[in-house]
Amino acid sequence: MRGCRVLGAFFVLLAVSAAGAAAEQQTALFAGGCFWCMEPPFDKLDGVLATTSGYAGGAKEDATYTKTSTGRTGHREVVAIEYDPARIGYAQLLEVFWRNIDPYDRRGQFCDKGPQYTSAIFALNDEQRRLAEESKSKLVAQLEAGGKQGSLIATEIVPAAEFYPAEDYHQDYYKKNPLRYKVYRWNCGRDARLEQIWGAAPEH
Repeated sequence: MRGCRVLGAFFVLLAVSAAGAAAEQQTALFAGGCFWCMEPPFDKLDGVLATTSGYAGGAKEDATYTKTSTGRTGHREVVAIEYDPARIGYAQLLEVFWRNIDPYDRRGQFCDKGPQYTSAIFALNDEQRRLAEESKSKLVAQLEAGGKQGSLIATEIVPAAEFYPAEDYHQDYYKKNPLRYKVYRWNCGRDARLEQIWGAAPEH
């Protein structure tokens, strides 16, 4: 399982960023509903080294799927993306993030409802926050120009939070269980809603 090392990289990044030094590898942390569906669009990008499904945002320690799925822990399902900034930038990751979520949904994502499924960008440092804010503002303007209500975007930009990797059976679920994944994704209406918002279904 490729993801466990990302937890270490996550905390290394925070320390390096705080010291103002450049890291060879960096980490992005996004919440976009079901983490099964958030791994594939990033895995295929040149420069992405690893993705890990997990939990973040809550105050409770030792997050698990059972605890998080109650919606009472404050944690969201998230994906941690380890990437090489010499090959892909954080701004590019943000573009992929937006086009794989429903930014209007305040109750969750697609068929999954509850605070644990709401969308968010976890900014790990000041630069990520700046880029996230710029990206969100640009998106609002684009949607408004296209006759859509950009001002209703519900996706939050929040400070970095401790990341807890999800259980092994959640990692690379779309590869380990391709048929079940496709059935779940179709039944959840994810691609239909994404096409409605963005005009074309993203690759996954």
